[in-house]
Amino acid sequence: MSQTPLAERMRPSRLEDLIGQDHLSAPSSFLYKAIKSGNVPSLILWGPPGVGKTTIANIIANEIKAPFYTLSAISSGVKDIREVIEKARFQMGVVLFIDEIHRFNKSQQDALLGAVEKGTIRLIGATTENPSFEVNAALLSRCQVFTLNPLGRTELEAMVRQAMEHDVLLKKKNIEIKEIEALLRLSGGDGRKLLNLFEIVVEGINEDPCVLTNDKVTEIAQQKIAMYDKSGEMHYDIISAFIKSIRGSDPNAAVYWLARMIEGGEDVKFIARRLVILASEDIGNANPNALLLATNCFEAVRMIGYPESRIILAQCVTYLASSAKSNASYMAINKAQAIVRQEGDLPVPLHLRNAPTKLMKDLNYGKEYKYSHDYENNFIQQEFMPDRLKGSKLYEPGNNARENELRKNLQKLWKNKYGY
Repeated sequence: MSQTPLAERMRPSRLEDLIGQDHLSAPSSFLYKAIKSGNVPSLILWGPPGVGKTTIANIIANEIKAPFYTLSAISSGVKDIREVIEKARFQMGVVLFIDEIHRFNKSQQDALLGAVEKGTIRLIGATTENPSFEVNAALLSRCQVFTLNPLGRTELEAMVRQAMEHDVLLKKKNIEIKEIEALLRLSGGDGRKLLNLFEIVVEGINEDPCVLTNDKVTEIAQQKIAMYDKSGEMHYDIISAFIKSIRGSDPNAAVYWLARMIEGGEDVKFIARRLVILASEDIGNANPNALLLATNCFEAVRMIGYPESRIILAQCVTYLASSAKSNASYMAINKAQAIVRQEGDLPVPLHLRNAPTKLMKDLNYGKEYKYSHDYENNFIQQEFMPDRLKGSKLYEPGNNARENELRKNLQKLWKNKYGY
């Protein structure tokens, strides 16, 4: 087999050939038009590993024919950034691609600001982390953010078929895919991982025809896993098991997966940030203290780092796993956003509108609004929803001690309006 991995050999050079991310590659999309016109702005590509971030950066480099520089945030620093910026002063339309930009600290990101703002460089940053948390607000405001979606079974199977049809080396082998489930499962939705594992398995089957079954894939993957997973992207499988263990109220399993991440050198902020999200998504109002503890845990480990952070993480993890669970608030915002997407921008009822000017008051803005604190128990029934959504119930308290108290209070206030 070639020394160049299959995923690299199959990397497309045109947006039309990209599998998945149809919302970015469609001719009507902003990114497609920007690439075809050559007017690509500074942008951040955010998504899980192996879904096309680096590929899109390479497509941009190929399509716009501009000077193109690549840095990795793992191995590059301010000196490297300044060297590229200095070169860019004497070139037109320079594009700088920074992989894993979330690993740059504040001073490294600040080094990019002036050049991006003046247009000396067009920045393309790739990140698996939420840029709202990991990219400076000043830099983020100067970039367009594009979210890449996880690859589904259809896209992953299409990538395998495409490789079998177009890769010169694979076409020489008589490959028959009898079962594909293990290949898809072990790839974890990562297209790069999928293709490289596919090549490893094909190389490991010394038979003609080369028949892939779940058992053969699993056996060969286990033999080659150390070579195959050098990038450490298995951490997405580990974090999944970790979160599901906490959600499932198993502190023993949760602390085991925590130990796996710690021993593997996982970023302490990566772990703590997911605990903050889980505290709201899976515990919520069943135990509001969970969010307070998780937030404090994040701040503490950020200040202290390893090895002592393991103790703080263990305290938070065992507490969250042992806590009562509720996803009621998470479900409520999901329902609310679905309604907003379906109904659009419904008008705010007149009595709820702000009326800072005489004209607005003349138009009845704020008229008939009842100030809750002027009434008994600081409450008076009135309508707060847009007219079309009157009586819509989005929040259903969970069946636990704390939210049952919330339910009782809502029943007392709203009587039968929302059916609490």
